[in-house]
Amino acid sequence: MMQKDSKIYVAGHRGMVGSAIIRELQRQGYTNIITRTHKELDLCRQDQVERFFAEEKPEYVFLAAAKVGGIIANSSALADFMYDNMILEMNVIHSAWKNGCKKLEFLGSSCIYPRMAPQPMKESCLLTSELEKTNEAYALAKISGLKYCEFLNRQYGTDYISVMPTNLYGPNDNYHPEHSHVVPALIRRFHEAKEQGLAEVTCWGDGSPLREFLYVDDLANLCVFLMNNYSGNETVNAGTGKELTIKELTELVAKVVGYEGKILWDTTRPNGTPRKLLDVSKSRALGWSYTTELEEGLCLSYEDFLNNPMRAER
Repeated sequence: MMQKDSKIYVAGHRGMVGSAIIRELQRQGYTNIITRTHKELDLCRQDQVERFFAEEKPEYVFLAAAKVGGIIANSSALADFMYDNMILEMNVIHSAWKNGCKKLEFLGSSCIYPRMAPQPMKESCLLTSELEKTNEAYALAKISGLKYCEFLNRQYGTDYISVMPTNLYGPNDNYHPEHSHVVPALIRRFHEAKEQGLAEVTCWGDGSPLREFLYVDDLANLCVFLMNNYSGNETVNAGTGKELTIKELTELVAKVVGYEGKILWDTTRPNGTPRKLLDVSKSRALGWSYTTELEEGLCLSYEDFLNNPMRAER
């Protein structure tokens, strides 16, 4: 259990997940949070990471740093995605262990589960069949981080846990037109279409895939909850347990943004995984559930997009 003055390191504090974890820790009264920018500490450099941990000796670590992106980024930079994520997480987890960190929480992604996993996906379906090809490199890196935590627990008796979130959205998202995930990409597309007075917007695929979305501040609340209340080798799914089609999501984003034109579908473009819903019975049994419904979360995200100009440009 973290004390209010425990030394807590949040890796990736400028990203969407890391910044949400910091907001949640501060909201709950934690006062000794340490962070480093990429310029101050390159997590891909082992010597720098080892020096940082030896000097700071954080008691608790939230590992929310990662190289992320949507379908285009994932499929065009396979080697980069695998290398950067693998090196980064191994450096942090290993240095945390070497420097006596009490507890570490590793943030993964639901893309670690097999492409055709039974739905909704339980934590136990990990590594039971092949991965989705469009983000295989990222998934393999995340599986490695999860397994390294498990193996340290088994070999050395550490208390390292992992969380696998569903699709996330919310403040500090990346709204880049090509390197972003579906919600921020749609927010930007519809906002720009509205500004330019476009009569129609074309979206990828046919809109049929089913997806689940979790507001990032809800995830942060779960992360702090698990750090204080969960120990175990098996990961914990983070989601809502609710799903909708990409077509329904697209129409909802258009409504929130106020775009009134026509929505067309380019069926020559890939759909990605046909259905992705997490089984969240484990987190529910632990006593946690989400609080932000999708439309409310999308309104908050659009507000962030409008008031966070740097995010819109990166």
